[in-house]
Formats: sequence, structure tokens, C-alpha cells
Amino acid sequence: MLPTDEPLSHLGPSLLLLLQLQLLLPPASAFFPNIWSLLAAPGSITHQDLTEEAALNVTLQLFLEQPPPGRPPLRLEDFLGRTLLADNLFAAYFGPGSPSRRFRAALGEVSRANAAQDFLPTSRNDPDLHFDAERLGQGRTRLVGALGETVVAARALDHTLARQRLGAALHALQDFYSHSNWVELGKQQPHPHLLWPRQGLQNLAQVGDPTCSDCDEWSCPGNLLGFTLLTSGYFGTHPSKPPGKCSHGGHFDQSSSQPPRGGINKDSTSPGFSPHHMLHLQAANLALLASIQAFSLLRSRLGDRGFSRLLDITPASSLSFVLDTTGSMGEEINAAKIQARHIVEQRRGGPMEPTHYVLVPFHDPGFGPVFTTSDPDSFWQQLNEIHALGGGDEPEMCLSALELALLHTPPLSDIFVFTDASPKDAFLTNRVESLTQERRCRVTFLVTEDPSRVQGRPRREVLSPLRFEPYEAVALASGGEVIFTKDQYIQDVAAIVGDSVSDLVTLPLEPPVVVPERPLVFSVDGLLRRVTVRIHGEVSSFWIRNPAGVSQGQEEGEGPLGHTRRFGQFWMVNMNDPLQTGTWEIQVTAKGTPRVRVQAQTSLDFLFHFGIPMEDGPHPGLYPLTQPVAGLQTQLLVEVTGLGSRGNPGDPLPHFSHVVLRGVPYGAELGRVPLEPMGPRERGLLAASLPPALLSTAGPFSLELIGQDGVGQGLHRAAPQPCAVVPVLLELSGPPGFLAPGTEAPLSLRIASFSGPQDLDLRTSVNPSFALTSNLSRVRLEQNESAWGCLWLKVPDTAASDSVVMVTVTATDREASTVPPAHAFLRLLVWGPAPQDQLPAPVHSTDPVLTTTSPAFHLSTLVTPGRAGGGLVGNPWWGTVGAVLLLLGLASW
Repeated sequence: MLPTDEPLSHLGPSLLLLLQLQLLLPPASAFFPNIWSLLAAPGSITHQDLTEEAALNVTLQLFLEQPPPGRPPLRLEDFLGRTLLADNLFAAYFGPGSPSRRFRAALGEVSRANAAQDFLPTSRNDPDLHFDAERLGQGRTRLVGALGETVVAARALDHTLARQRLGAALHALQDFYSHSNWVELGKQQPHPHLLWPRQGLQNLAQVGDPTCSDCDEWSCPGNLLGFTLLTSGYFGTHPSKPPGKCSHGGHFDQSSSQPPRGGINKDSTSPGFSPHHMLHLQAANLALLASIQAFSLLRSRLGDRGFSRLLDITPASSLSFVLDTTGSMGEEINAAKIQARHIVEQRRGGPMEPTHYVLVPFHDPGFGPVFTTSDPDSFWQQLNEIHALGGGDEPEMCLSALELALLHTPPLSDIFVFTDASPKDAFLTNRVESLTQERRCRVTFLVTEDPSRVQGRPRREVLSPLRFEPYEAVALASGGEVIFTKDQYIQDVAAIVGDSVSDLVTLPLEPPVVVPERPLVFSVDGLLRRVTVRIHGEVSSFWIRNPAGVSQGQEEGEGPLGHTRRFGQFWMVNMNDPLQTGTWEIQVTAKGTPRVRVQAQTSLDFLFHFGIPMEDGPHPGLYPLTQPVAGLQTQLLVEVTGLGSRGNPGDPLPHFSHVVLRGVPYGAELGRVPLEPMGPRERGLLAASLPPALLSTAGPFSLELIGQDGVGQGLHRAAPQPCAVVPVLLELSGPPGFLAPGTEAPLSLRIASFSGPQDLDLRTSVNPSFALTSNLSRVRLEQNESAWGCLWLKVPDTAASDSVVMVTVTATDREASTVPPAHAFLRLLVWGPAPQDQLPAPVHSTDPVLTTTSPAFHLSTLVTPGRAGGGLVGNPWWGTVGAVLLLLGLASW
């Protein structure tokens, strides 16, 4: 339980120092949702700014209080007067060059969940979620409930859900200072009781209390009546504004045209959006202090280790194994144990010690259970108990086990699959491909089975020589690889596990696949180190040449460029540091199609996501998407990590100028688009408009960033996995609460087409195998047409508390077999005992204060023509991809 009555001083002197520190920091650029909103209101502070700034403050507090092992402690005075940047914090605490990529990705998840509250039909018009319409008590209840849900999900190790709920909580908390009159009342500190539910909110304006006078201008500095009661503005028409009450205000607020006109919101610096724009910075400052307070409360409840896992405050990755346990797998299992033991022992207590461990065994006909832990000793004990027993025939349930691992593995992780059999569940290929991209996880298959081998383990049937193609497809989609080897070499080949958890980047090759008589070309810059070249296949010879013309062949041992080792048909060349910068070449002569992969360590990398501009509405911003949708205008958002990395501290910052889009797998160039900076250069935020030609049809493509370092040398980075233009938009949303054993939960599905007629088959699945029914199995859509359906998920009485449930909906085009299917994934959490007769009730009032324009749950399919896209901007139907509402009936934290 969280405290019910604690003053700000409870948070300790370090936080108070940080609050003073923050007052010296310049704004990074609601508050409007995200940095895209600054196009409408330059100079404003956004929800994204507030969220990231608060998280960085509390991270600095943690670093100050927990000195790094083997390094000098951080000093607060070194950060005074400086803008806090994640890269700088990581370099100061973990050491120069320590990657902050996962931390920044976690902050991005929270920030996007925060911004999404202004776009989702389930939240955008709900006054309780924005402290609108004088529903201050209800808003506080929802806020505290969301923070409680964050704690529950984090303790269940479902940090994706925890970040979603944290983003929603922070949005409401920040809106309080922009939408209420707390600032106008002259308050200089955050509300002392907003985060403690058993302390009542005092001096609230009542229904009959007039609060605003009429204002017929955009700017309304004096429209609040002279009183000391706490109020907030009404927005839109639901609920309707009573006589004498304040409006939210702004051009898109329908209530602001009804007397008293005007409004009191401080969301931005623009009077067209915010009648109290002159108080925007004061409101932002209080919202920032309150957000720091909320992060600090979470840290106190989760502990430093739990809080660090919530925000991925570590340069280390996770370690995730999927192991075939049939009788022929003894050598492979031993290899996995040796690598795991080596990683645990080598990195224990250091900054690169894995923070999360996942283990999923499989055989035939079973797979699982999944084992997850943050304790390396527990992981090693569990792994050590696995032995190769029984079975031994082919194929096996490999993809089912991999799907289970993906469900429990943190984003931006590597997953290693050890097997000697083809998949029995190849029908899961497309779904697992899509899930790897949704989770941004890279999958490497270590297969001790030559695809052409006809003898070996027993089989129940004659198997195709193409039986390993599902592994190839998943590896390609995830940015991983399939390595075929033999039992005698598996322990040496498995050394790539230790290399991969060192946060390697894959360098782009031109061309990306081996072409006879043509060398592969890659670029080396001064920020790369520990470059490794891996080649596997029926290779007769190869050579590697540096920019000075120095070459090295396939001979084993030390050469002029590096050290070569061979294990059967697998070669590894560890290049000597420092490498000469410039263009390198690899020439391979082989039978068939050999695989070549070049990887390196670097802190200069990038994150990316996609979004739809929402410009025609009260909260302009960018609505996030996991993948672009065919026919839908889409922005690419890039966040460069490690910008502080440069050869000399005095050199200018590296910069990227444009992005190259390539087809997959053969690398044909699909277009080049310029990257435009968004905000201060040191933040590394860039945007590009995807070309309409790319978005006209569904299919995969890759991203490559091109730029220069501080001294003018070229930089070339590739996204770790390809992207895909999906044919339709699928939106899957869940019930208002965690799942409870013994209950049935309704789910809502929306399908929208923006690129022409679509005749779609819809399939659903649940992991684990709960009963799921749907009223929609097929739908035909014209361009800019959408359909709604409903699903019902039955949670058995035996469902374990704290267990994660993944619901998947797949849409397949009935007429175009070459069009890849689209998938929607919804993560839910089973928590707590089942109530007697009903689902967990939401903590907010059930008064009819909200009427959404989106359909509620229907017993029949609803098809809506015409306005599925219609420019998209500001359309009320817009929903969430995989949105989850998790509302717990918690009396307090």
C-alpha cells in the first residue's frame, strides 16, 4: 500500500535539491501531447517534455544516492544549469559510451502512452482523465488508480503494461495544473493531496457556484471571478456546461462559444488554443514538479531495482533462451548452459549484467512453461535442471515456444533458439514475424541440422528440404539470422550469444545479399569498435579488404586485419581495433547462397516509430503507430542515441541528414527522404515524411540513416529489423480493468482500410489458450471504410494471478495471397481474486458524463463507410492499436 498522507518533504533532501535544480534547466522545447505539437504552438512545453524531464530528474536522484560500483560518485553541482540528457547521465554513471537506447525507449513508451490520452476515443473526451468539468475528485481517483495499476503491473514484471498506465497517470496529473485554476489561485507548489487518496480535496467549487465571466477574446487573463475555490473548465458538449461555469477554451472547444465565453486552459503558448496562455510556463513548472513527485513515489514503492527495471535504467540487455529439450539436444543444451554461465559470471555486479532472464523449453507435442526472473542464480538453477529427455522425432513446437518467449521478453532484446528440428507449428510464422517487430526483438536460430541432411533423428513423415523456411522468415523479419552447424561445433558457435548481449549493431551491406563476382561493401566510422564479420555456408574462399587496400583471406588464425576462426561451415573474424575508417569490402566465393553479417559495438544508434499528424483538433500532435498503414500519410520519427559520442570532446555533434528506404530482402532503393530536426539538436529528434509511393502497397522495407560525424566523416546506421507497410489498420482494445479469474471480458475490434477494396478473413488467438469468441470472421471494406466487431474472452477459474495474456487478431486478404497479413496484439494481465458476480468495477463514477462518438460494444458487425480516413486529422473515430484500459478498484495506493 502507498502512503495516504505524506507531505512533499517526505521525499527527502535529494529530491528537493533536484526540484531546485530543475528550475535552472531551460525548457526542452500541456499541455500539448508531444514535440510534433510545437508546429502549432512554438515555445510550448508538451506532455512529452514534462514526462521525460521528470524521469531524468529522478534517475539523476537515483544515481546520486547509489554511487556506481568502481567509479567515482556523481556530484549534483556538475549538473546544475545544464539540460539533463539521458546520454550524458549514462556516460557519467556507467562510463563513456554506455548505451542509453533501452532507457530512452522505455521513456518513449511512457511518453507515447501519455500523449495517446488526447487521441484515443476511450480517453480523449473523458473529463475524469483530464481533470475537466470540475470532476476533480473523480479525476484524482482515476489518477491514483492508474499509479496503483503501474505498481501492480511492474511487480508482475509486465513493464509494457506498467509504462502504459504510468503514461496515462502522468497525463492526468499534468493536466490538473493546466486545466484547473490552481495556478491562478497563486499556488507555488504542487497540490499537497493530489497523489494521496485519503486526503480529501478541499475548497472545491460546487454546481451552483459561478466561476467565470464572459470573455469574447482569444486571450482571457481576467475572466475568473474573484474566489478561492478550486475549479476546472468544461470541454465540448459532454457533459454540458452549466450557467456561469468556465470553459476549457480554444478554437475547437464547442463549450467556449456559450456564455460565459472564453476559457482557462494553459495547455500552450498560443491564445488560439489556450485563453490563459500567459500562465503556461507557471503551469508547466508545477506539472513538472508534480511529475517528479509521482516518479519518486513509484521508486519508493518498487525499490531502486524495481524502478530501474520499470524504466530500463541500464545499458544491459536481457537474456532469453528457447530450448528444444528432445533426446538429441544434449550438446545444444550444454552449449546454452555454458554461454549463460559465462555471461552471468563475467558480468555479475557490473553495468552489463542482464536485468531480465527468460527460459522457454519445447518438444513435441508440448512447450513451456515460461520461466522469467531478474535473479541470475535462479535462472542458472532453472537452466541447469533442463536435460535432453525423450522425444527425438521431428518436427517440434518451436514457434509456439518462441511466441511465448516474445510475450515475456522485454522490447529491444535478443532471443536465442537452440534446436535441431524444423517447426511443427509453421502456421504461426506470420504471427511470430509480426510479434517480433511489435516487440522490436531480434531472434537468432542455432540449428544443428543441415537442411539437406536426410539422416539423423527419426521422423514421422518425409519432410521437405524447405522445412526450415519459417525460421528464415522469422529471422529476416526480426533482424536476426539462422545459423546451421553441427553438434561438434555448437559450443563455439554459441559464443555469439555473449557477443549479442553486448548491444551490437548490424552494419548495412551493399548489396545486402551475396552476389557472385561482386564484393559486399560496408562503412566503418570512428565510433565503431569490436567489429565482427560472420560468414556461414558452403564457402570455398573469401577475403576482407580495408580502405587502404590491405586484405585478409579465410586462413585461420591471426591476420593483418583480425583473427579468424572456423567451425565447420561457420567463420568468425574479429577485427583488430582501431579499424581504419572508410569503405570496406568482403568477397565471398561459395556454393549456394552464403550468409554474411557484420556487427559492431557503438553507442551511436537510433530508435524510431511512426505516427499520424493530428493537426485539426484541440490537441495537435502525432498519434503513434507501430507500423505504417497502406494509403495513410505517415511520419517517421527518429531518436538518435549516443550523440555525445565523438572522437574528441570538443568536436561538433554528429548529425544525420536523410534516411534511405530499401526493399527487403534484396535491398533495392525505394527512396531517400530528408530528416528534419525537431527541437534542440542535442536531443537527437528527427522527422521525415514517408513517400506516398512507399505507402501505396503493403510490404517490408528497411531504414538506413545517413549522416556525418563532427569532423565530416560519413555515418551509416541501419534499423535492427525491417519495417512493414500493413494493408489495413487493426485496433484492438480491452476492458476497463485487469482480468479476473472466472470472468468474461469484452474486447473491441476496429478494422479500417485506406488503400482500396479489401476482402478480409479475420482469425483470433489467445496465449495462453483461453476461450475466445468473436462476432466477426470476415469483412469487406472499400477505401476509407471501417468496421467494428466484438470479441469475448473467457478467463478460467484456474488462471494464475500476475499472468500475462496476449490476444491476437490477424486479417488476411482473401484475394491477394502476396499481401502480408495484418496483426493486432493486445496485452492483458490477470490479477487478483475473481469478484462474486461481475468484472472488476472501474474506480471512477458511473454517472453518464461521457458519450463517445465511437460505437460501444455491439452484438453485430457495424460497417461505417466514407470517413474511415477522410484526411484522418481530428476524426472522432480514431482509436488505439492495442490500447488497454486497466482500472482497478483500489481504495488507495
